[in-house]
Amino acid sequence: MDLDIAAAEKIIENVLFEDIGDGDITTNSLIDENEVRLGYLKVKEDGILAGLPIAFHVFRKLDPKFSGITKADEGDKVKAGTIIAELHGTLRALLTGERTALNLLQRMSGIATKTFIFVNEIKHTKAKILDTRKTVPGLRIFDKYAVKAGGGTNHRMGLYDMVMIKDNHIKGAGGIYRAVELTKAKIKPGIKIEVETSNIKEVNEALEAEVDIIMLDNMSVELMTDAVKLINGKSKVEASGNITIKNVKAVAETGVDFISIGALTHSVKALDIGQYLF
Repeated sequence: MDLDIAAAEKIIENVLFEDIGDGDITTNSLIDENEVRLGYLKVKEDGILAGLPIAFHVFRKLDPKFSGITKADEGDKVKAGTIIAELHGTLRALLTGERTALNLLQRMSGIATKTFIFVNEIKHTKAKILDTRKTVPGLRIFDKYAVKAGGGTNHRMGLYDMVMIKDNHIKGAGGIYRAVELTKAKIKPGIKIEVETSNIKEVNEALEAEVDIIMLDNMSVELMTDAVKLINGKSKVEASGNITIKNVKAVAETGVDFISIGALTHSVKALDIGQYLF
C-alpha cells in the first residue's frame, strides 16, 4: 500500500505528543534552539529497510527546515553497518525526535524483514503472503506499509472494505449459507466476501454460497490439500492459523492462493538501527 500522507501526519503528531508533552526538558535546557547539526542513521544488523520517509516526517514536524538524504531505498536489503540516511536540522529536533523516529523505523524495518523471510521461503509457488488486522492500534497504515515493503500483500485494511465471515458470525447467523445470503443482500456491489472454514463440510457450504475467498483455518496440510482440490478454482483460497517459517513452504505447496500471518505484525522483532551525530 502507498502511504496516506495526511493520515501519517496525524499519527506522527500523536506519537510525538505522547513522548514530548509540553516540551523536552532535557534537550531544551541544554541545547540552543538555533544550533544546527548533521547526523546519520546506521543499521546495526542485516535486514530489510522500511519507514525512512516516516522517520524524516518526525524530524520535519519538529524542524520545518529539516532535510534528509536517503542512502538506501524502501524494501532494500541492508547489511549491518550500512548508513541509510544523512540528517540535517536543528540539534534540538534531532535529539527530541530521535526515539520516536527510531521506534517507528525499527518496527517497520522489523516487519519488512520478517515478511521478506516468509515471502522468500515460498517464492517457488503462486501463494502470496498476507498481513492481518493484528496490528498496533493507531499504527496500522505503517504496519501494512512495512509488509508491502518486505514483499508481502495487504489484506483488508479494516472492517469496512471487505466482508470476513468468521466462526462467531456463522454461529450468530445460523450457518454459512445463511450468513452469506444476509450479507449479499446488504453490501455494495464489488465488495468481496470471505468465509472462514475449519473442515470439509464447511468448505462445501462456502462453495455452495459462492463466496469470493474461502479461508482454511487451522487445517492440517493434508486437509488443506484436499480442500484445495475440492474448491478447484471456484474461489480463491487463503490458509490461516499457526503458520510458521517451518511449515509455510508445505502450506504454500498445497496450492492455496494466500497465506495470512498475524505474526508479521503482532510479534515483530525491531531491526536494530541507531542515530548518530557527525
